[in-house]
Amino acid sequence: MENQNRDRTEGIALGFLAGYVDTLGFIALFGLFTAHVTGNFILIGANLANAVADPAANPGHMTLFLKLLAFPAFILGVAVVPVLIGWAATRNARPLPLALGLQLVLLAAFMLFGMAAMPLGAALGDLAIVSGLFGAAAMGVHSAISRLLMAQLAPTSMMTGNVTQVVIDLVAYLRGERGAGIGARCAKFAWPVAAFGLGAIVAAFAWHAAGFVALCLPLAILAVLIRMALAVPAPVPAA
Repeated sequence: MENQNRDRTEGIALGFLAGYVDTLGFIALFGLFTAHVTGNFILIGANLANAVADPAANPGHMTLFLKLLAFPAFILGVAVVPVLIGWAATRNARPLPLALGLQLVLLAAFMLFGMAAMPLGAALGDLAIVSGLFGAAAMGVHSAISRLLMAQLAPTSMMTGNVTQVVIDLVAYLRGERGAGIGARCAKFAWPVAAFGLGAIVAAFAWHAAGFVALCLPLAILAVLIRMALAVPAPVPAA
């Protein structure tokens, strides 16, 4: 039961964090998705097509440049996590607190460079671009943590699969199926979806109230998660 409660808390916290950071980055940096690479590709394609259709329109070249650079930044964030896991294994260290700490550092850089870039004008400057790249790298780490270190949780940054699973289980339940795992599976996938949506809404208001300083909230969430991870007893090494 303790493990189930901890998993639910972590799923809710990480889902909220992902929705919050992705929304704040989208509003602050002219449509940058820090956690959704496909969303950036869609916006790049749409902006380029609009520019060709209407040459007088300005697609925002620095904005397009940031969206293109966000892809390798996200990949780098993902790639660092398995390396970190391997490094931790050689030193009998726990990788989860280290990976969460890395995400915290990258998000802090996202916030600090964003604050330094203020006020944001009609076009992105160098500091704003650097800020966005740190945000994308942080969410790459987030996605890798979800896959490699918290695989027992539902995905916390991409909600399409979660919503699909919840709908499938609800339809099965309404048709009379009462499998032992339906209720637990619905809860597992539904809580991150709700938390992600709430995080997106809160971030939108927080940005207008505090700007990049609003990223202090996800930083605090990560600090709590690191403390929770450190409180879990380390596994006893095999003899």
